[in-house]
Amino acid sequence: KETEEVFKVKKSSYSKKIVKQLKKEYKEDLEKSKVRTEVNSPTDVEPPLEKTGQIKDIGQEDGTANSEHGEEEMEVESEKEEEKPKVGGAFSSALSSLNVLRPGEIPDAAFIHAARKKRQMARELGDFTPVDSEPGKSRLVREDENDASDDEDDDEKRRIVFTVKEKSQRQKIAEEIGIEGSDDEALVAGEQDEELSRWEQEQIRKGINIPQACIYQPAEVNNLYYQNTYQTLSYGSSYGIPYTYAAYGSSETKSQKTDNTVPFKTPSNEMTPVTIDLVKKQLKDRLDSMKELHRANRQQYEKHQQSREDSTKAIERLEGSSGGIGEQYKFLQEMRGYVQDLLECFSEKVPLINELESAMHQLYKQRASRLVQRRQDDIKDESSEFSSHSNKALMAPNLESFGRDRVIYQEQVKRRTAEREARRARRRQAREQTGKMADHLEGLSSDDEETSTDITNFNMERDRILKESSKVFEDVLESFYSIDCIKSQFEAWRSKYFASYKDAYIGLCLPKLFNPLIRLQLLIWTPLEGKCRDFETMLWFESLLFYGCEEQEQVKDDADISLLPTIVERVVLPKLTVISENIWDPFSTTQTSRMVAIVQKLIDGYPSVVNAENKNTEMLLKALLLRMRRTLDDDVFMPLYPKNILENKNSGPYLFFQRQFWSSVKLLGNFLQWYGILSNKTLQELSIDGLLNRYILMAFQNSEYGEDSIKKAQSVIACFPKQWFANLKGDKTISQLENFCRYLVHLADTIYRNSIGCSDVEKRNAREHIKQIIKLLASIRALDHAVTVANDHNVKELKILIEGK
Repeated sequence: KETEEVFKVKKSSYSKKIVKQLKKEYKEDLEKSKVRTEVNSPTDVEPPLEKTGQIKDIGQEDGTANSEHGEEEMEVESEKEEEKPKVGGAFSSALSSLNVLRPGEIPDAAFIHAARKKRQMARELGDFTPVDSEPGKSRLVREDENDASDDEDDDEKRRIVFTVKEKSQRQKIAEEIGIEGSDDEALVAGEQDEELSRWEQEQIRKGINIPQACIYQPAEVNNLYYQNTYQTLSYGSSYGIPYTYAAYGSSETKSQKTDNTVPFKTPSNEMTPVTIDLVKKQLKDRLDSMKELHRANRQQYEKHQQSREDSTKAIERLEGSSGGIGEQYKFLQEMRGYVQDLLECFSEKVPLINELESAMHQLYKQRASRLVQRRQDDIKDESSEFSSHSNKALMAPNLESFGRDRVIYQEQVKRRTAEREARRARRRQAREQTGKMADHLEGLSSDDEETSTDITNFNMERDRILKESSKVFEDVLESFYSIDCIKSQFEAWRSKYFASYKDAYIGLCLPKLFNPLIRLQLLIWTPLEGKCRDFETMLWFESLLFYGCEEQEQVKDDADISLLPTIVERVVLPKLTVISENIWDPFSTTQTSRMVAIVQKLIDGYPSVVNAENKNTEMLLKALLLRMRRTLDDDVFMPLYPKNILENKNSGPYLFFQRQFWSSVKLLGNFLQWYGILSNKTLQELSIDGLLNRYILMAFQNSEYGEDSIKKAQSVIACFPKQWFANLKGDKTISQLENFCRYLVHLADTIYRNSIGCSDVEKRNAREHIKQIIKLLASIRALDHAVTVANDHNVKELKILIEGK
């Protein structure tokens, strides 16, 4: 009947031979299981254990002592996995006690077999209900359905260790014949029975294996096999521990059944006998280990002591040095705040200083421009007045036909003429009072007199600018605008912490820092005026003179040593550049001499000024050359008159001609004062090519040949620097003076021709004039021309004249 229920298949799908063979194999397996059930009574059979690889609680703890017994048990258990429940009295008794199983009690094989049969019968009758729906079912069945409402069931689930599910015999047969689970209800039921049986056996094995424990014996203890003792002892007593099922809810201790059980070997409790030598050896070993430990601890202690001493010394050293570092940090923080405040102050005040400086420069520039314009107007007026080719249209260009602009122009000319004559009269009167009237020549004096109105306006504007300059720092503390206070701050930094002072490049920053304060003091400083104070006597110069010059040894490449030269380069030179370009008048001998003196002083006393890479010096020299060229092009004028007009020495054209000639000679001398500052090539280009050959030689040709021309030639040659001719080699002078030398030769010939047929006195005077011309030629190293003049006029004292030059 069981065979027919399990193998309900469609006979049409499989051959009868295969079905018959499967039924035969199944019957043989069933008979084998019955035989094993009869050999081992259901009341004496222990629950089968899983394979050794699946045992989680005790299989790995039994040790080597129980290996043989474990192998025998595993063989018995593997056979019991497929056994079938036995029918008979045991089955009926177990079936009657299905509902009387106490909580925590482990069911035996008969009980399990009866439970299976009952469930199988219910399936056949068709009234099968779930296991958890019956109130009398055991806790094992309820845990299979995952009832999480009971706390004890949760605890049981945590103890369950499921193994890998193996396929049952019926599943293997079904896979071989290719029966699907959905087509065979009996096969599905068999699989459920097999799964339930496996779960029940797993729970039984866990309940039995819990109290077991593994006792490891020493290697030297011999393991003995006591079969008789094992049979008389309870299950847990052989291990020396109480056997209890308290974890499963049972409060009483159960003993293991000893009937019909397989005996196993137990480890011996005997120990190696203790001797005095063994005790001594153990004590000695222990003493040696303690000594070794003490030695290691001693070394560690000494190491910690040394580390402590080093740390103490480091702390003392750092504490000793931290005071200075703290003070340095505090000082540098104060300096940082002071410098930031100083820079913020300068950022507001420097624009005001720049405006005041520009206003002062503009004031001086207007005065200088006014004087230059007046001189140019006077030259135009006199030239128009004494020109033989002048007419009314030329005198007053761009005039209306009605003559209204001509009237205004004539009035302006008359006013300028009256003012010009008045200034000349006052200068003439001043020379008469000083006794210089005899040596004075018209045109050598500078016409730089100003009217009282111009002087008053100039002074008022200058005073206003000075008053404004005094209010620049009136709302600032003295420590932020006084050069002495600022200098003392940085001197303290330099003396205390020179390393940080040098790393901050303070020596390079100080010239720029003092720049606005020094420019404010140099606001009215103009070296072209006679009452101008020398900048080296000013307060800022005296205050910074000894900065960085302590008694200690100077550091190499110390930037503070060049503090003053750098300030002069960055402050004084730019101011001189502005003065040269806008205020200096090259026609004024006094201004030129003062300008040359201040520049020469800077070159001699401040090496950085002479540096070829100095941009400020280069800009100053360019400004000087620009001003000289502009004067040469705009202010120099040489009139040309017939000789009959110049014969009258009291006439206006003659005086105007003489005045223009001597003013040109004076300008030549002013140009040549820059010898040693400007290059020789530049000076020769300006003075000789631009002035002498272009204007002065023209005046020589219109002059009277005689003593007056020789005097003028001597004045021109006196302007030349002697160094030009000192290093010349040969008999020729510089190439630019060839025209002047030819004029002197022509002058000697003219004087000689004019003396022919005259009295002896005139001839003697003419001869003296020729000798003077030879001296002039020898003085400018034109020896070839001097020899020619001497040979032409039979002058035998040539050697004396040349050496006496």
